[in-house]
Amino acid sequence: MRLEFTGDIWEWRGPAPFHFVTVPEAEAGMIAAASDLVTYGWGMIPVTGTAGDTAFTTSLWPQNGGYVVPLKAAVRRAEGLGIGDAVTIVLDIAV
Repeated sequence: MRLEFTGDIWEWRGPAPFHFVTVPEAEAGMIAAASDLVTYGWGMIPVTGTAGDTAFTTSLWPQNGGYVVPLKAAVRRAEGLGIGDAVTIVLDIAV
């Protein structure tokens, strides 16, 4: 399954801050429909993706009935992205 969407980068401030992009509702619904086939526990969904020209691997995190994409510092640096920036994400989920 391949999904493409654009969202704003936001920060979760915890003991170790994380940066995320929220998966829009329509795409989150498609992921949820396939989640039983791909989750490895706790609702985490392994994905490969791209932000701009930078490829990455990560796992989608479930949040508030949807999913968020964590954006590693290396991806943000490579693309010159920061909090509040809009970024187009392409996700590939092996179903």
